[in-house]
Amino acid sequence: MSNLLDNFQYIYKSGYMEAENAILALAALAQSTRLGVFRLLVKHEPGGLAAGDIAKALEVPQNTMSAHLAILARAGLVISERKSRSIIYRANLAAFQDLTSFMVEDCCGGRADLCAPVSACKPARGKRAKVTA
Repeated sequence: MSNLLDNFQYIYKSGYMEAENAILALAALAQSTRLGVFRLLVKHEPGGLAAGDIAKALEVPQNTMSAHLAILARAGLVISERKSRSIIYRANLAAFQDLTSFMVEDCCGGRADLCAPVSACKPARGKRAKVTA
C-alpha cells in the first residue's frame, strides 16, 4: 500500500497532473466557439449567463452550445448553477488564473516582476497597456 502512495506522490510532485489539466484546458479553448464562450462569460462576471443566452449571443444552436459548455466544464473553465428553470454558466476565473500561472511559472528566469503584465487584467482591445521590459 505504501508503494502505491509513494507512486501517487511522485506523480503529483512531478507536475504530471498539473500539466494534464493545463492540456485539457488549452484544448478546450483551442476552438473558436468555446474560446468565444469563455470570453463572453468573463465579460459577464460575476453574474454569468444562461445557456440559451450564450447560444443566442454567439448565434450557435442550443444543442451545439450544450456540447461546447460540457467540454469547457470538464476542463474546469466554466461553472454551472441551476437557478429555477435555467442553468447559469460562469467563467471559473480561479481555474484560468491557475492555468496562466502554470504557463508562466518559470517566466523570465524566476523574475516574477517581468511577468507581472501577463497576469494582470488588461483594458479592452485597442486600449491595452504597452508592455515594456
